[in-house]
Amino acid sequence: MAKWQKVFSTEMSYRAEIVKGVLEDFGIQSVILNKKDSSYNNFGALEVLVLPDDVIRSKQIIQNDIDFK
Repeated sequence: MAKWQKVFSTEMSYRAEIVKGVLEDFGIQSVILNKKDSSYNNFGALEVLVLPDDVIRSKQIIQNDIDFK
C-alpha cells in the first residue's frame, strides 16, 4: 500500500476542497485528512494528500493554477 503524502495544508475547509477538486480535474487522486480538534475547531488543519508518484505534479498545479486572492 502506497503512503499518501501531504501537498497542501490549510485551516479553511473550502480551500482544501478547492485544491482537491482541481487536482481531481487534472486526474490526480487526492484525499482530505481532517486534523482539526473536534472540541475546538480553531486548532488543527486540513491536509490534502496525494500518492507519492503525484507529489511533484500536484505541487506545481497548486502553485501555478490555484489562486486564493
